[in-house]
Amino acid sequence: MSLLALLQVCCLAAFAILLIAAGWQDLRTMRIANGLSIAIAMSFVLWSAAGLGLGRVTLGQIGWSAVSAVVVFSVSAFAFALGAIGGGDVKLLAAASLFAGPTHQFDFLAVTAFVGGLLGLALLAGVPVGPARQVEGAATLRSGLPYGPAIAAGGLWVVASLAIA
Repeated sequence: MSLLALLQVCCLAAFAILLIAAGWQDLRTMRIANGLSIAIAMSFVLWSAAGLGLGRVTLGQIGWSAVSAVVVFSVSAFAFALGAIGGGDVKLLAAASLFAGPTHQFDFLAVTAFVGGLLGLALLAGVPVGPARQVEGAATLRSGLPYGPAIAAGGLWVVASLAIA
């Protein structure tokens, strides 16, 4: 295995670890650190550079991946403006979309939506999803749905797809 191929494998592994960290952090705190999304984007840059060197990735593919990420960012930023998702979710979706590119974008979003739906059903069924918060004089309540785990699941699907390709 060449050093560039090893770099690509390491970037995919870093992407997977960062996704898991983001999902876990969101599940515990309802927040996703900006550094995680930035690190995913930087992993994509390194992965792409190694892919260019190996001839596995073209500049056109990288460009279309960036376009896909901008489209996902724009749509999810609109959802954020409506109060449907959080800002950390917007950034994580866009960063993960870089790796998904146009080829895996549908799968990424479909798996994310499916797992998000399961999390929503679990929340409706009374499963304690996400952090609890105390309200004065009231029982512990849960507010919002941490969507980071769903995004992480979609991203891990992309990791698996890229690893076998």
